[in-house]
Amino acid sequence: MKTTTYKDLSELQRKLLDAAATAMETAYNPYSHLYVGAALLTHDDQIITGSNVENASYGDCICAERAALLRANAMENRQYKSIAIIARWENTETKKITAPCGSCRQMLYEASQVSKNDLEVIISTTNKGKIVISSISELLPLAFGPKDLGIDVQKYQK
Repeated sequence: MKTTTYKDLSELQRKLLDAAATAMETAYNPYSHLYVGAALLTHDDQIITGSNVENASYGDCICAERAALLRANAMENRQYKSIAIIARWENTETKKITAPCGSCRQMLYEASQVSKNDLEVIISTTNKGKIVISSISELLPLAFGPKDLGIDVQKYQK
C-alpha cells in the first residue's frame, strides 16, 4: 500500500480516477448524502463506471464498487486490472480517503480471482490531494473466495 499524488499516477490511472469522479456525480443518495463513484479498468483498458444507489430499506443499498462490478458483468466483462474509488459529502470534500466497505472488498476479491489478477485499488479524496494505491489482497487479508471452496471459475472468465 502506498500513498501518492495525482501527478505521479500513470495517464491511465488518472483517466480511471477521473472517470470515477464523473460517476460519483450520478449517485442516488437521499439518505446519506454521500456521493461515491467507482471506475473499473478491464484487461482491454475499457473503463466501466458505477455510483452508489441508496434505498429506504438501507440494506438494499448498492455501493459504487458493486454497481461497477454488476454493470461490467451485464456487459459480459469479468477481466479487470484496477478500480478507482472517490467520494464526497453533499457539500463537502472528503479529507480522508473513503475505502471500500467489507462487502465490496469481498466482491472485488472474488472478481480478482476470476480475473486471475490481484486487483489494483486506487482510493482518493475528493480533491485528489491524497491517493492510496493498494491491492485487494492488502485490503482484505486472509480473504476467502471460490478457490478456497474448490470452485473452478474458469467458465466465468470472459
